[in-house]
Amino acid sequence: MNQIEPGVQYNYVYDEDEYMIQEEEWDRDLLLDPAWEKQQRKTFTAWCNSHLRKAGTQIENIEEDFRNGLKLMLLLEVISGERLPKPDRGKMRFHKIANVNKALDYIASKGVKLVSIGAEEIVDGNVKMTLGMIWTIILRFAIQDISVEETSAKEGLLLWCQRKTAPYRNVNIQNFHTSWKDGLGLCALIHRHRPDLIDYSKLNKDDPIGNINLAMEIAEKHLDIPKMLDAEDLVYTARPDERAIMTYVSCYYHAFAGAQKVRQSLKAHSALWKDPPPESSTCSYQEMRRSSVNSSAMAETAANRICKVLAVNQENERLMEEYERLASELLEWIRRTIPWLENRTPEKTMQAMQKKLEDFRDYRRKHKPPKVQEKCQLEINFNTLQTKLRISNRPAFMPSEGKMVSDIAGAWQRLEQAEKGYEEWLLNEIRRLERLEHLAEKFRQKASTHETWAYGKEQILLQKDYESASLTEVRALLRKHEAFESDLAAHQDRVEQIAAIAQELNELDYHDAVNVNDRCQKICDQWDRLGTLTQKRREALERMEKLLETIDQLHLEFAKRAAPFNNWMEGAMEDLQDMFIVHSIEEIQSLITAHEQFKATLPEADGERQSIMAIQNEVEKVIQSYNIRISSSNPYSTVTMDELRTKWDKVKQLVPIRDQSLQEELARQHANERLRRQFAAQANAIGPWIQNKMEEIARSSIQITGALEDQMNQLKQYEHNIINYKNNIDKLEGDHQLIQEALVFDNKHTNYTMEHIRVGWELLLTTIARTINEVETQILTRDAKGITQEQMNEFRASFNHFDRRKNGLMDHEDFRACLISMGYDLGEAEFARIMTLVDPNGQGTVTFQSFIDFMTRETADTDTAEQVIASFRILASDKPYILAEELRRELPPDQAQYCIKRMPAYSGPGSVPGALDYAAFSSALYGESDL
Repeated sequence: MNQIEPGVQYNYVYDEDEYMIQEEEWDRDLLLDPAWEKQQRKTFTAWCNSHLRKAGTQIENIEEDFRNGLKLMLLLEVISGERLPKPDRGKMRFHKIANVNKALDYIASKGVKLVSIGAEEIVDGNVKMTLGMIWTIILRFAIQDISVEETSAKEGLLLWCQRKTAPYRNVNIQNFHTSWKDGLGLCALIHRHRPDLIDYSKLNKDDPIGNINLAMEIAEKHLDIPKMLDAEDLVYTARPDERAIMTYVSCYYHAFAGAQKVRQSLKAHSALWKDPPPESSTCSYQEMRRSSVNSSAMAETAANRICKVLAVNQENERLMEEYERLASELLEWIRRTIPWLENRTPEKTMQAMQKKLEDFRDYRRKHKPPKVQEKCQLEINFNTLQTKLRISNRPAFMPSEGKMVSDIAGAWQRLEQAEKGYEEWLLNEIRRLERLEHLAEKFRQKASTHETWAYGKEQILLQKDYESASLTEVRALLRKHEAFESDLAAHQDRVEQIAAIAQELNELDYHDAVNVNDRCQKICDQWDRLGTLTQKRREALERMEKLLETIDQLHLEFAKRAAPFNNWMEGAMEDLQDMFIVHSIEEIQSLITAHEQFKATLPEADGERQSIMAIQNEVEKVIQSYNIRISSSNPYSTVTMDELRTKWDKVKQLVPIRDQSLQEELARQHANERLRRQFAAQANAIGPWIQNKMEEIARSSIQITGALEDQMNQLKQYEHNIINYKNNIDKLEGDHQLIQEALVFDNKHTNYTMEHIRVGWELLLTTIARTINEVETQILTRDAKGITQEQMNEFRASFNHFDRRKNGLMDHEDFRACLISMGYDLGEAEFARIMTLVDPNGQGTVTFQSFIDFMTRETADTDTAEQVIASFRILASDKPYILAEELRRELPPDQAQYCIKRMPAYSGPGSVPGALDYAAFSSALYGESDL
């Protein structure tokens, strides 16, 4: 490989950070990256020792050895050559604070503004503050005074490195972090000044650790530059610490540049005289020569001016067409989407509603986010276009009817309203259908139980068996009827519940309400018939009661006790098989408690069962003892012992099943609770994070100073951080989906809903994009109107001073006070005229952009219609019209055709065939007349 390539071209960039502003360098709330902290410790310690060794001492631990302030004062004396006040020799804390304060006062006396660095923190061994203080000293005494070709400090050092390493292959110094990772930059600096120390042609770019160690060893041995960095830290760190590398590279500058500084300065000045003059100066000189030589040269100048004006106009028209297209597409999408969101036609099944909810989620995740981006981009394009039109002195762009930014915003707001209402309706419908399914199943169970019980009861009540029965049989029939009436009364509650459930299903618009109503009506009609038939049979039996004389008390007692017990068992079986829906742990615990209470009554019920069985056993014993020839069956009751045994066994089987289902539901509720807490933990972190970012952006748009590019970089960093945070939003969306799939509709652990997070996130994206666009607009205005950075800062300072509410707007009285403070002599008429310029819509406030436009309006160097007319007159040889041939001869083909197509025919004095009116055309370009 060749050692030096003299013809290599290089570029350098200036870092826009203001390195002497401590507020930006060392923020009390900012934590150092661990890798950077390690690099800074080693580098700053080595740098301090390179100076302290001149005084016969050194430090081992940078945050410990400076705590008493003695070595800190000694370090400042060595590097400055000045004497500091006599230090306090005591060992008390206040002695140490006094010594550190003397050192900090000395640093401040050198014009360094110390922010957030206090003596107490240095004495306490605060690593961050100590490193910040040493970096401030390095900047002031080792870097700030570096000057190369009218650049200083960091920019000067970077330019020096670029100048020295430009001829070397594989070396491209663009910064003080990644550009030095391969070690070739350090080797190139050494070889450039001491080629006898290193053979650059033998270096290998693929051996960065070897290159770095070689350069550091040579620098330490021959240049008296101590080793301040570890090669492994530079190579294996994605972005090495910038301050550590600047400190180390500055030692190379001081080692090499001292003796050559005067010669390099002269050489730089000579290079400036050899460079060609700026484009604008060259154009002015050539224009003067052409104007003095002949009119054809003047025509060339005029053509150049017209080309410039037409190019601007063509670009503006392209931007207008692009805006119209994007606005039309976005509005059409909104027009198609709103009817879908406003459709409130309910589905009949839970599955169909779940499908609608899934479609809505797809819309939220896939279809809407790109449209949010398009809307934001549309607003940015509109603002950029208006700024370009204002800068080029063109009329403002008025979109087609219905396509203004406000129209799009209104349509978007209607979309948001429809979307919010649609989601609420979906969730309410799902809850309604869930409730309906539960009620319908409950209705079917109760109806089936009642129909089973009522089956055949009418036929029994219609029998006239009492007419041919004996007295005993009649009395038995009467007692049996009494037992039936007791059973009938016990079923009254169930019939009322069936009717109430049916009514609720109708009120909730159940899709199968017709069949429910039909079944309910049949049950009610049958119940009425049963009541009527029961009353008629009782009357008949009571008429026969006088004939009845004997009764079997045991049968009667059995019937009276067996029927309620049987009814209790049926009710218990209903309760044990009853479906339940709960939404919290407390609700399921309540059901579990009730079930435990029920189980506690089982011993008492078992005692009742055994008592009833004992009655029946006594009946059989009496029949057998007295040899009574009647059936042992109970004539007063339809309940048999087998039925009681079967139902009792069924109850015992259902109890553990109920236990299991309750415990499973309890486990599900615990899982739902975990989902709630998981979602709440993320939402409670993301919500404040979004709010903080909104506040930071708001503060940055009002309070930040310095170059607009700095502001843009800061805002871009905000935007980068926000975009990187999107993964947290997506994870929260996933948790939210899990919650919805689990049908969890409330969360007491957080006040944030997914809707809050989505709206906040979309607002944050829109705000950062709008803020970046505002700064871009200011940059366009500044560059187009020739405003210097100092003027822009002065404008910002004046605006912020009179912006009392600190919201980026001045009211009329604040603006009047601002103008008076800047020397304007304002009368009411003059102030009213100015207000029509800065507040044309009568909003009552003045924006920073309007303020800048006003301050630069009268001094701005922009083209006017008169200048363009004068240029056309030169091309037309002072004729009041111009011919198409002249345009094609003087202008590029596309712009000549543009003029011919849009320029009206000339009909004034001296008109000839094909004459074109360039005066009317020029006026129309600036909105002063219509073509």
